[in-house]
Amino acid sequence: MATSTALAATPRATTALGGELSEKALGRYLQGLPPVDTIGATQRAAHFQTRSIKTTSKQWGLDTAISMVDLTTLEGADTPGKVRTLAAKAVHTDPSDPTAPSVAAVCVYGDRVADVVDALGPRHIQKDPNGVAVAAVATAFPSGRASIRVKLADTEDAVSAGADEIDMVIDRGAFLSGRIGQVFDEIVQVKQACRRSDGTSAHLKVILETGELQTLDNVRRASWLAILAGADFIKTSTGKVQPAATLPVSVVMLEAVRDWYALTGETVGFKPAGGIRAAKDALRYLVAVAETTGERWLDPALFRFGASSLLNDLVMQRQKMKTGHYSGPDYVSVD
Repeated sequence: MATSTALAATPRATTALGGELSEKALGRYLQGLPPVDTIGATQRAAHFQTRSIKTTSKQWGLDTAISMVDLTTLEGADTPGKVRTLAAKAVHTDPSDPTAPSVAAVCVYGDRVADVVDALGPRHIQKDPNGVAVAAVATAFPSGRASIRVKLADTEDAVSAGADEIDMVIDRGAFLSGRIGQVFDEIVQVKQACRRSDGTSAHLKVILETGELQTLDNVRRASWLAILAGADFIKTSTGKVQPAATLPVSVVMLEAVRDWYALTGETVGFKPAGGIRAAKDALRYLVAVAETTGERWLDPALFRFGASSLLNDLVMQRQKMKTGHYSGPDYVSVD
């Protein structure tokens, strides 16, 4: 796609940039953001690492974390049977306890969306607000190395198949080489491709792949760029690149969400993904969210975990609190 000096007139870009909607103006805006205090971000992250949640608060935290999981399988060997099993696990996270919450969403490749929709059944078809959503990765995930035509077709196919949410990847090569207008315009076009024929839209999560962005300043700028282009969520990682989600990176991204809310009163969600496997780590993320953006974000509408194995440990810890002993990992896992 040829880079244009003009930017799409998104409401957010208009609010931030005023009348000059150009790549040059966007560059000035992003360069004008306060530099990240790397030591400070690292210290805040270390502080969250020391925090723990006990007794009744821990029970609430475990249930809340379960309700925020995007239960994910993104493997070339994914089969209809595997994703159907995953969908069943998403709804009945602990078959021995009907009070256990369902997860927020099942996240798959676009060609498996129809299988998940079918497995979830009428609750999904009727868009039950308490039901499990269907999320699909798109835009040539995880590399993002495809033409915009292919990326848009990828998105449209997933939405047509029934995806409620699209997780797209930005072109990190374009961002790192300074072609920020291209990155901005691709996000805008993908968001437009999320529209359904009935006028509603799938929610758009924009993956920055922070492990490839080199500096926390780049993470801050990419976060703001995605927000200005219209992201409903900003997301750390694909889970295919290391490092994936880290607390210092998450602090920087949460600060962008917080500052955008302070500026406009508009909420944007946040999703750390990749490498979060233990319940204790999930609880620390909840503390980080509450203390950085505020307790309003302790809701699946504004915060998610991208994970495959995290749910197993959350369920095991929940069972331990209820029964006083652990069940074996084979009991809770169907992976």
